[in-house]
Amino acid sequence: MSLQQQLIENLNSLSPSHLEVINESSGHGGYYPGKESHFKVVIVSEAFEGLRAVQRHQKVYACTQNLLSAGGGHIHALALHTYVPSEWVGRVPESPNCAHAPKG
Repeated sequence: MSLQQQLIENLNSLSPSHLEVINESSGHGGYYPGKESHFKVVIVSEAFEGLRAVQRHQKVYACTQNLLSAGGGHIHALALHTYVPSEWVGRVPESPNCAHAPKG
């Protein structure tokens, strides 16, 4: 099973009303076809109600620690965009360009 699919399965434990897991590995240095190392997560969940951003991120990390580099996994970077339903405007934030991205 791909890392992207494993992320989705782990994050479903937060009962999201919206979930996007985007593999952004191709925009980073050292990329090769099929590499999974950099992801952007956009998640909307009632589980974040009343929590500050850092607390929301901690909830996500708790669900995904087995996939992150420090936890023995292979995900190097995880950009998190966490919302409660009343905050969600339906737009995925743009990601900045990586300084080490392959040059076209």
